[in-house]
Amino acid sequence: MPRGRRITTLLLPLLLNTALVLAGAAVAGCGASSAESPAEVPNPLRVGLVPNVAPDEQRARYEPFRAYLADRLAVDVELVVATDYAGVVVALVNGQVDLAYVGGLTYAQARTQAPVEPLVTEVDEATGTEFYHAAVVVPADSPHQSTADVVEAGGTFAFGDVSSTSGSLYPRQMVIDAGAQCQPRDLSACPPLRSVVFTGGHDAAAQAVLQGSADAAGVELRILRRLEAEGAVPAGALRPVETREVIGYPWVARAGLSEPARAELVHVFTGIDDPELLSLLRAVRYTPVTAADYQELEQAAQQLGLLTAG
Repeated sequence: MPRGRRITTLLLPLLLNTALVLAGAAVAGCGASSAESPAEVPNPLRVGLVPNVAPDEQRARYEPFRAYLADRLAVDVELVVATDYAGVVVALVNGQVDLAYVGGLTYAQARTQAPVEPLVTEVDEATGTEFYHAAVVVPADSPHQSTADVVEAGGTFAFGDVSSTSGSLYPRQMVIDAGAQCQPRDLSACPPLRSVVFTGGHDAAAQAVLQGSADAAGVELRILRRLEAEGAVPAGALRPVETREVIGYPWVARAGLSEPARAELVHVFTGIDDPELLSLLRAVRYTPVTAADYQELEQAAQQLGLLTAG
């Protein structure tokens, strides 16, 4: 597989098909008052984030990063956290955010509607590469030892958001490879699985298994470990029975963002060397990526009928 201060708080009203949870802040510092910085970076720079955890947690986590971008780019930076993955696609396609951190599947969905461009992905601190892992998990005391066991038993399965790479695309591939008869573009059933539900997030999918409403779930393994570290999931309560390697989340530029602006953003990302900030972002460093790095993922999404934003 080819290669995963002075602050004024404001609300940014976006006309999205999916409601957005907004959090922005303008950095005075050396911010410019013109529409663009000397490198043609928009001012303000609107940065969209996928809700792979609760939106409030996502905003708080990325606040130091917002401040870093504002300082290095000399522009105001506004964070926009969507209530779901589809909201980020709408924002990117409509030019309502300039830059967005999305899963590979979310990027592929946006790319079917507008020529958005992946810029960089993180070298993950857990794997030491630009790849991370999607997993199928079951309760620790479950008799199931594989995804095939869950499928053959006619179990119940919880996905995350329908547009999640590691919570939907790759777990769907895993259950199909294990014998489930999931039909392209029909997400409601995968016989012989008894039922399939989309919970909206990795944390909710994990909770569905913990609470017994699902026999197995698709989650991102590093998010599961994070939930365990935070006490949201008891350590060892969920057991992976299968994992798949996934190319890292890309930071994606909207269509029409100039080449100088894209180059400047890549430069700023790959230049991050603050250990605290990198640790916060759970990255060792950032590395450039192109559309070619996500081609295999796009092909899989097309085959599974997942190249839609809803």
